[in-house]
This record gives sequence, structure tokens and C-alpha cells, in this order.
Amino acid sequence: MCEKKRPHCTQEGESMKKKVWFGIILFLLISGSLFLYFQVQASTKLDGIESFPTSYQPYLRELAQKHPNWKFTALYTNLDWNYVINQENVFGKNLVPKNYSDRWKNTTPGQYNVEVDSGWVDSSRQAVEYCMDPRNFLNEIRLFQFEGLSYDEHTNHLDGIEKILYGTEFYQTKVSYLDSNGNTISMNEKYGDLILRGGQTSKVSPYHLASRIKQEVGPFLSHSSISGNVEGFKGLYNFYNIGATSSSEPMGAIKKGLQYAKDGKGASQATKDKYLIPWNTKERAITGGGIFIGSSYINVGQNTIYLQKFDVNDDRGNDLFWHQYMTNVLAPYSESKSIYNGYQKSGLLATSMSFIIPVYHNMPTIPTQSPNINPNDFNQDNTKVYCNGNHVNVRTGPSSSYEILTTVNQQDQMTRIRKGKQAGERWDQVILENGMVGYVYQTYVTEIPPVQIEKIELNLDDTTLQKGEKKQLQVKILPAEASDHKVRYTSSAPAVATVDDKGNIQALRSGTATITVKAEENSVQNQITITVYSKVTGIQLDQSEIYMQVGDTFQIHGTIDPEDANDPTIGYQSTNTEIATIQENGIITAKQIGETTLLATAHENPNIQAQCKLFVVRTMDDSEIHFDSSLTVNSLEISGIDVNQNTVAEIKEKITTDLEIEIVNYKNEILQDTDLVGTGSKIRVKEDGKILRQYQIILYGDADGDGRITSVDLLVLQRHILGIEPMGAIFRKATNINKNGKKPTSVDLLLIQRHILGLQIIQQ
Repeated sequence: MCEKKRPHCTQEGESMKKKVWFGIILFLLISGSLFLYFQVQASTKLDGIESFPTSYQPYLRELAQKHPNWKFTALYTNLDWNYVINQENVFGKNLVPKNYSDRWKNTTPGQYNVEVDSGWVDSSRQAVEYCMDPRNFLNEIRLFQFEGLSYDEHTNHLDGIEKILYGTEFYQTKVSYLDSNGNTISMNEKYGDLILRGGQTSKVSPYHLASRIKQEVGPFLSHSSISGNVEGFKGLYNFYNIGATSSSEPMGAIKKGLQYAKDGKGASQATKDKYLIPWNTKERAITGGGIFIGSSYINVGQNTIYLQKFDVNDDRGNDLFWHQYMTNVLAPYSESKSIYNGYQKSGLLATSMSFIIPVYHNMPTIPTQSPNINPNDFNQDNTKVYCNGNHVNVRTGPSSSYEILTTVNQQDQMTRIRKGKQAGERWDQVILENGMVGYVYQTYVTEIPPVQIEKIELNLDDTTLQKGEKKQLQVKILPAEASDHKVRYTSSAPAVATVDDKGNIQALRSGTATITVKAEENSVQNQITITVYSKVTGIQLDQSEIYMQVGDTFQIHGTIDPEDANDPTIGYQSTNTEIATIQENGIITAKQIGETTLLATAHENPNIQAQCKLFVVRTMDDSEIHFDSSLTVNSLEISGIDVNQNTVAEIKEKITTDLEIEIVNYKNEILQDTDLVGTGSKIRVKEDGKILRQYQIILYGDADGDGRITSVDLLVLQRHILGIEPMGAIFRKATNINKNGKKPTSVDLLLIQRHILGLQIIQQ
């Protein structure tokens, strides 16, 4: 039975085999189609930093913080990274100068150093990967290879064009040109006007056109491409060097470009009409060239410098990798800096700008390094480190000549992925905590030890310190294995208390200060707040003896030493209230002839006192003594003395009286007629040898009582301000140059100095 059915069975088997092979072939066809689909499926654009892969975002956030008006669009090419590199890494498609290092060049035997163009050779795969990875160029300068180049009426204006042209012969210059007969044609418009109109017509950013002109023909109107004076091509112009391909012939590239300006190099009439060829006027050349750039690149999806070099956007219908404006693999890199410099000099960086940045599938975790960076200068690493300085630059490469990506500060942690071993300056490659990859100068990098400080305990037996006291802060670091790790000591108020690197606290003046102890290797810290108490050490009275008449009142002033004492309260009393009384504010009232002692007592410590002798004498009639109007008599104090006329004799001449006049210095030593009268000196009015009245002298600026204002007074006041040697109350009053009743400060020190130098005389 089986034998009879074998032919049928065989036919059925053959049919099954055909079905199987058909299925295999269909699977392969579908798989191939799917493979191609996933390689070249339509690109998509998404706006905003959050639309980008996480490896892009830290760089863009850094840029957005500095330039909030910049807009970032992710161009998802939906192309596999390795597929893209394979398509671009084809001999002759990407070139580098022949004099570059071998890391930049294709070293394949038979292709190494073969000049594809004069002086240019095929690039290495590493060079292609480096130049195509957008993450390598997300800094303020190189980002401009991703700038959107389409015309935008909201951001493109004439003033901005002129700013870009600044520093060239195009700037604010009216247009003139030669026709084919050598005649000069003058226009009433400037180059900026033509560029703006060219951008509007071509739908290309006029900023890009202006920058492209500067890039292609430089700053001079005499450039052969736009002079209109090249033999055989007179009256023709090519501002963008379109068609100016390399040639070994003298001026070969320029002549090729002018040939294009003449006839489009054999283009159809429709093409020539589209590009306004011939470019026999400067306006036709600027606008027609703009239309060429726009229609050939910008208006078909290649609207950035990057996309013009690397054809990875499928807006033309999946026909990729061939429509590329230039062969120099570093062209976007170099042109971006030129554009940035133009915008920076023009003050345009703060304006609204759009950037379109490609994204690929399966990109490497860490961007490919520049071939300029020698891998032999590094050891692979994976060490946790931290920054030991402030405002340390993170750069795109291992040198201060590379652009800055961001900065890091004290204790910011990083992962070092390559440790520099270069000669001289050493740089490490690091990954910051936000994912940004860059280079940091090795001096500012410290390894985080395996065991770190987890806790810092502080103890001080008494958190109230007396002024001048020194105490050791007790510090305990946990765990014990980390006890020898470095910590940093700081004081929140160094004027109140300082702390050294061993925890010794020095109390300087009254107030509070927070002492912080922080680990250098991480953010662990602890604090303790101390109070500095300044005890009263003495009292200074502005009078040592006073002569008053019955019924008179006078205010005595006391000052606590030191000036920063916590309790400056002073109490006053008279030892004989029948002779005189004194109020808490120091106002004395003389009641009857006699003498008493006035006591000033510190509230904080009653044992600290100062005293003044008070004599109540007979009443003097106003007619008994008269002072010259140049002197200022304020109760029992006299000021207004001319520092150039202050001998005893000169002062006595200003006093009219039949009574006896005696002048003593601040030490109560009698002065002779030729001696100088200074601060603290006293004019005594006597009758029959008895003192009836005593006036104390104030000479503003005289801090030592010698009657002169010199550098010695500066020293005396300086020592007082520093708390080294306090001055008496009357001298404090004399060094308050502004006479506002406040304690003397460094401002008064400056005023005395200016007086000595003759810049500003102290008014008495």
C-alpha cells in the first residue's frame, strides 16, 4: 500500500520542501527589509532637554542655566551608531590634513597617507566616531555646529547681521561691484541689507549667511572670489565658494567656483534660473548662493552645519550619507567656533537660538575621545574621588586649552575613569555625579578612601569662653579606622573666635561663633556654637577732677574697658551728697561749697571703680573771664584750638581775665609759655592760688596729648582699635573725628592719616 502511494508521497514531500524554502527565503527577505527599516526608518524631532537620552542631559542643563533663551531639539535619527560609522568610514568620504598625527589618519596599507585631495588624506575610524558623537561638542562654543540655520523673522534682523560683520570690510559698507566690462556699479544699500534679503528669499538664516561669507572669503572685499576682477571671469562673484573644489592649478579652486557662478558648470537652465545664475551682481551672488545652500541642504533637512557634513537626516527620503557639503571631518568643529566668536563679539549670545542635535541608537556609554588625546598618557581606572578645591574647571580635554564644560567645588564627588600619567601637568578623566564626562587637573583630585568618615562627635567642656581664652575642641571621628582622615575646621565669625587646623579655639571678642568640623573626603560634618564673654576690666572717666560753682550742672562720661564688654553699665554716686549729687546718667549738680569724690562703679563687678575729685567753689561772675570767639567752650571743655597756634602763650592771649591762668598737660605737669597745649591739657583759673574753674582741652586728632597730629597718633589709635593698649576717655573723644559720640574706628584712623598728608584738614 505504501509502495503504491510513494509517488504521491514523494510529490507531497517535494511540495513541502518548496514551502519550507519559500518560507526561508521570505523570512530572509522580511528580515533584510526589517533590518533596513530599522537602519533608515523616519527620523523624529522632540523639543526640550528631557526629550534627550540621559547621557546628553547634564551638558544641556549646564548650557540652559547659562543661556535660558536657548532651545534644544533632539533629532532622533533612528539609525544604529555602528551602522552610521560604517557608512561614514569609507575611503575618501572624510578627510584630515596630511600633517595630522596617525591617530587622525587611516593607516590601512595602501590607503595610508594617500592624498585624496592636495594635502588631505583619509581619516581614521576614531576621528569619524569622535567628530560624529554630538556629546563631545555640547559646550558653549562647539554647540554652534547644531544651530538651526533656517530663516526666522523673530530672531534674524539687520542689526544682528551688522554685528556679525563687525571687524570686516563688509561692516556698514555700501555695495559696489564691477560688471563684465569693468565698469563700477554703486548701490545705495549695504552688504547687511543684501544678506538680510538673501536670507528672506532663500529661507536661510542671514546670520548663517553672514558667518558663512566670513568663513569662505575672509574679512576683505578684495578676495578673488568676490573681487569681480579675475581674468576670464570678470564681473562674476561667488560669496560662498560654491563649486570651488580643490585643484592643483594656481587659483584653481577659485576659478572653479567662478565657473559655477558663470554657468552652473553646465547646469540646466531651470537650475540656473533657480539659483539666479549667472552671479554677475553681488546681490544675485549672495541671494542665489543662499538659495543654493538652502535648497541643497538647509531646506531639505540638513539645516545645521553638522547635518551638512554628516548626512544622517532622512528628510530627502532615506537617501543618506552622500549629500555632504564638505569632506573635512573637522569642519563642523572648526566652523562652530567661528560662528560662536561672531555671536560673542556681536553680543548675540543672550538672544533666542535653536539647536537641533542628533541622537543615535546604541551609542557608546562614554563618548569617543579626540584623536589628539594620547591613550598612552592614561591608565584605566575606576576610583571614587572628590574635588579638593573650589571653582575647579572641568574641561573637554586634558589641557587648559580645551573648552570648559562646568566647574566643581570642594567635596564634589566624581568617578575617575582614566588616571593621567602625562609629563608635566597631569589631568584625569572623570564622570561627574550628573553623568557629565570631562577632564580635571589632577592636583584638584583626591581619592576617597575605602573607609570613610561616617560621624564626627564634638565636645567642649564649656561653650562660654572668656575673651582672650584658648580652648581645645575635642573631636572624635567614627569609625575608628577613619580617625586619621583629614577634617577641616572653620569659624562662622573669625572676628569673634578663630579655630586652627588642630581644633584650638581662640576667643577674640564678645559675640557668638559656630565652629564647624567637616570631613574633606565627603559631606559629613558637625557643629558647635560658642559664646565669647568679654569681662569688664576697668573704667575710664573723661575727668579726673572738676571745679564747679554752686548750682552748676555738668555731665561726666565713663567708658567701660574693653569696649566690647558684655555689660557696659556704669553706676555713679557721690561720697558727700550735701556737696554735690550725681545721677545714673552722670549729670552732676553742685549744691554747696566744698569737695567730694564721685565714684563710677561697674555693674558687672562692683570692685571695679574709677573716681573723680569734685570741688565746689565760689561763684564767678561772667565778667571775670572771657574767651576769644575762635574757641569753643562747652561747659568745662574747650575745643576749636588752631593746631598751628597752640602754645601756652598763644592760648593765654585768647583769654581775658584779671584772675591767674595756669595750664597743665594731661599728666598735671605745669606747662611753660612755649610748650604746646594738647588733648587732656587743662586751663586752670586761680584766685589766691586756689582753683576756681578748670577747663579740659580737646584737640581732635591728637591721640597722645603732645599738641601735635603726627604718625604717633595713628599708632596710638591703631593700638587702641586692636585692643592692645586702650586710650583714656578724653583721648577717645579726641579721636572721634566726626564728633558723633561714637567710639573711634578705622574711619577716624583714615581721617587722621589724610590730615597728616595734607589731603583733608581736621576741623577743630
